[in-house]
Amino acid sequence: MRFPVYTRFWSGLLLLSATGVYAEPASFPAHTLTLAASCAVCHGTNGHSATGFLSLAGMDAPTFVAKMQAYRTGSQAATVMHQHAKGLTEAEITALAEYFSVQPPQAVIEPQAQPLDLQHE
Repeated sequence: MRFPVYTRFWSGLLLLSATGVYAEPASFPAHTLTLAASCAVCHGTNGHSATGFLSLAGMDAPTFVAKMQAYRTGSQAATVMHQHAKGLTEAEITALAEYFSVQPPQAVIEPQAQPLDLQHE
């Protein structure tokens, strides 16, 4: 049985909330939340990276702003971050810095590698 998209969205949100992954966005404007969601592709939901990318959650705002400005000017080497930073206004960078600074950092638990069983039906 397939549920409508909005039902799956809210069910997933409740699941994330129950597992402690979802942090209440407090009183951030929708535009800031949308920008932060685009960061999630590489840096994880609410800045909690589960990959090799830098985790943004809990990063103090001045450090975040300095890093983004370094990407904008090209003084910090990057593959795609210089393009992202150039596409943001100073106000948007500051808003993202404030958003990620209040996200509580979380330890990432990486699953252990499992052997692949090639002898199966």
